[in-house]
Amino acid sequence: MSVFATLIGLLFVFSQTAKSELRVDKTIIKSGKFMAREHLVIDLQNGVEWMRCSVGQVWNGSGCEGEALKLSQEDVSKAIVIANDQLGPGWRLPTRVELEGLVCKKCAPVKIELDSFPDTLAEPYWTGEVNGFAPRHIWTVNFMTGHTYGRFFPTQEVLFRLVRDR
Repeated sequence: MSVFATLIGLLFVFSQTAKSELRVDKTIIKSGKFMAREHLVIDLQNGVEWMRCSVGQVWNGSGCEGEALKLSQEDVSKAIVIANDQLGPGWRLPTRVELEGLVCKKCAPVKIELDSFPDTLAEPYWTGEVNGFAPRHIWTVNFMTGHTYGRFFPTQEVLFRLVRDR
C-alpha cells in the first residue's frame, strides 16, 4: 500500500473514531490502573490518555475492527499530524516507560489487558524514543513477549498506538 493511500485511509479511521465520541459515554474500570471510556483509555497511574485501538482500527463500541497499520517512523509522524487535526491536539507516540506500563505480565497470549485494549496484536509497537546505546534504532515494546527492544530501524514498519497527556 502506498504511503498516500495509507494516510488517506487514516483520515477515514480518525474521522470514524471522532464520531464515536458522540455516543453515550460508558465508563469501565476493570483494574485500578485503567479507566476505559468509549474509544479512549485513561491510564490512572501515568496521567495519560490512550487510543483504545491500534492506529488503523476503529472502536465499534465493544472492540476494535479493521486492520492495524504498520508504518515507518516518518509515516507515523504524518499520521500524528492527521490525528491532531481530527481528534484535537496532543497525540503522540508514547515514551518507552509509558508503553511498558501497558504490559501485563500475567496476561496471555497477548501481554496487555484486552478488556481495556481489545484486539491488540501480539507484536512490537513503536515508542517515540531513540535507543541511546544504538542511536540508529528506536525502542519498541513487544506485546507477545512483554519485552522491550531497542533494535528497530526507523524505516521499518511497526504497529503503533497513540497517547496524549491529560
